[in-house]
Amino acid sequence: MNLRKKMGISVDDCVEVCSKEDGFLGSYYSARVIGKLGKGKFMVEYMDLEEDEDGKEKLKEVVDAANIRPVPPEIRVWGFDVLAKVDAYDRDGWWVGRVTGTKDDSYYYVHFDSSGDEITYPISRLRVHQEYEDGRWVPSQQKKGYEATLNPLMAKRSRVSGIW
Repeated sequence: MNLRKKMGISVDDCVEVCSKEDGFLGSYYSARVIGKLGKGKFMVEYMDLEEDEDGKEKLKEVVDAANIRPVPPEIRVWGFDVLAKVDAYDRDGWWVGRVTGTKDDSYYYVHFDSSGDEITYPISRLRVHQEYEDGRWVPSQQKKGYEATLNPLMAKRSRVSGIW
């Protein structure tokens, strides 16, 4: 099956684009699809990346369908447990890391394997890490093979502990 048909990506859809550039590998950036170019390629306009430093033009880029995914659903949580896999919003994109501790119950230390860095973030800049598998979003706290059918509005409002 064609990857873009399986995902159902269309013009005007909001998506996330995975970076393949050194120093940004594996990070995801919010974008809007502004065109289909055939052969599994899309033209996107990034929401938070600018073409130049004056910020007048949003960055536009041709990307492969394999590097695009739908925007993950929001899962509301009050906090994260140590070692929880999270996405942290930094440098205009989402980066995968693990919680290594808390500071004042509203800030979290997050370690990034890709860089070896540990950075402190407020909970407002963190989200539950989710993988897009076979057309479904699977939160990282769920066991492999368990079908995710979470309604983002009905997700538990408790600490993420791997049990839904």
